[in-house]
Amino acid sequence: MTVHLKLYDKASSLQANGSRNFVQPADVTGRFDRRRKWTFTGLMAWLAVLPWLQLGGHPAVFLDFEQRSFYLFGATFNAQDAWLVFFLLTGLGFALIVATALWGRVWCGYACPQTVFLEGLFRPIERLIEGPRNERLRRNAGPLTADKLARKTLKHAIFLALAFLLAHLIMSYFVSLPGLYRMVLGNPAAHPEAFAWAATLTAVLYFNFFWFREQLCLVVCPYGRLQSVLTDHDTIVIGYDERRGEPRGKKATAGAGDCVDCKRCVVVCPTGIDIRNGLQIDCIGCARCADACDEVMIKLDRAPGLVRYDSQNGFAGQAKRFLRPRLYLYSALGALGLIVASVAMSQRTPFEANLLRLRDMPVFLVNEGNVRNAFEVHLVNKRSGTAHFELRGLAGVYLAGQIGGVEGYVESAASGMCLGLALAALARDEEVFTPPRTSALGSLCSHLTREQDDFQPSNVVWSMFPPHEGARLGKRDRHLALAERALADLNLWLPRIGRPAVVAAADGSEVEAAAEADAMRPLVKVEGRA
Repeated sequence: MTVHLKLYDKASSLQANGSRNFVQPADVTGRFDRRRKWTFTGLMAWLAVLPWLQLGGHPAVFLDFEQRSFYLFGATFNAQDAWLVFFLLTGLGFALIVATALWGRVWCGYACPQTVFLEGLFRPIERLIEGPRNERLRRNAGPLTADKLARKTLKHAIFLALAFLLAHLIMSYFVSLPGLYRMVLGNPAAHPEAFAWAATLTAVLYFNFFWFREQLCLVVCPYGRLQSVLTDHDTIVIGYDERRGEPRGKKATAGAGDCVDCKRCVVVCPTGIDIRNGLQIDCIGCARCADACDEVMIKLDRAPGLVRYDSQNGFAGQAKRFLRPRLYLYSALGALGLIVASVAMSQRTPFEANLLRLRDMPVFLVNEGNVRNAFEVHLVNKRSGTAHFELRGLAGVYLAGQIGGVEGYVESAASGMCLGLALAALARDEEVFTPPRTSALGSLCSHLTREQDDFQPSNVVWSMFPPHEGARLGKRDRHLALAERALADLNLWLPRIGRPAVVAAADGSEVEAAAEADAMRPLVKVEGRA
């Protein structure tokens, strides 16, 4: 059933000509107001504490877009998990739809950040500095005096400071508190994007909370305009009991209803509407009008509840229902969504590994059915800390190059050469001679094949070589001695694999000492390509 909401009423934040009617709501106390204040305090404290709360070594909520890592209450996600945002957003949207069908705009009145900070922080400060509603109205309508200027200046200075703090609180969810602290103390030129965001957020928040206020709910937010399709006559909303309150009249008026037309419900409304005119898109369900009306009814020795939470059927004296077709539909859709989200989350892995064949790299078919191909492994660690991964080849599959755990083009070619030598020897049923441990080739092979818990891909470095034996030498002389030892051992190894020995030339370069024909003999015969 469709509920038609009034777009405009003479009691509103809009004038008849469409201009702004600046709302100055009066103070009110009551059971609903106390609940809202406790809710506001809890939500603001929760939002302020979350960046400080550490779970798993990271803030409870940290959206690190720079590193493409997202931390939510101990769970770690990265850019590859972006598809899970669909379930998060649709789940939140669906929960809001169900809450609206049950209790109307309870979100707007109690938990929306606009309401929480406006009604829980900025307006109380305004009342503290400028006084109650009537005093504010008189001062705003009067001339500019020193008292008025001082109060306005103090209020806007505090509003600007609060907007600045809120902007940086929001930023802390994206750069972390330590990162934010370094940015605040550092030069803005070192992080212009973050500085621009902080400045923009400060300006927007200041403008919103000192001037725009309820217009954000009425003009910008589309949620109010969706009430006609999200609610029905059994939805619990704030409303006025016409059967009891009409006709309006003073307490002593014969035949009058309980409503004395004091307009107390109007002056306390944060959007300036008259709840007695029925459900309207301006109403945010805050129940301030209910508290105000209860105060008046108690003073008149009448029962409270003339303005209360109830359904449209309840106000009309008709039967009320909690369980109804749309709730059955929502329950089924919610269960289905929960099942799909659970299955999707269960399929998530803590890492991703993709084996990609390099572009424009030919496939070689070598003798004895061996195939040489070039691949790239793309490995993504989704954990929040360091993880160790081990790449193992299947039987008959041999790895070389960077995929085997080396860095650098020279080292990749060297590891491929060693693997090719070994495969060629195996193909000819010959003995495999590994490079001497004292050489760069042998040190690299030892680094790749020895068991170690903290393996790191590496270039060839001097620390891989066995230590020099003999007198203690300086760094340069020690490296020269290691190179001479490696060259001598290589000269003993090269003939074993059918290659010429290498001797040092007078100019320090290396030359081959065997015949050119022997030097050109291929190690592996390529028979075809695929």
